[in-house]
Amino acid sequence: MAKIFFPKMFIMVPASNPHPPNTEYRVSIGEELWDEKKNHVLKVQMVYNGDIAGRRSPSYPVGSDDFKKVMEAANKLLTRLENDDEEIQFL
Repeated sequence: MAKIFFPKMFIMVPASNPHPPNTEYRVSIGEELWDEKKNHVLKVQMVYNGDIAGRRSPSYPVGSDDFKKVMEAANKLLTRLENDDEEIQFL
């Protein structure tokens, strides 16, 4: 399968139980190909033991603060993008 997402920056957020050990959320800003066109996107992916789960949607255990932490990471990236837009070049 061809790669369609190209992250420019990301933050890793540890996932809470009952996710398996070594599970993280990768919160990224980058470019994703949609019908051969590059689009700037913010993306959240599940990562298990360092491997991105390509087709698994992020899940946030109820009663944890995982969703809050992921949103905080997303806001940090968006702020960085706004403040450092000359350093982060989208092609």
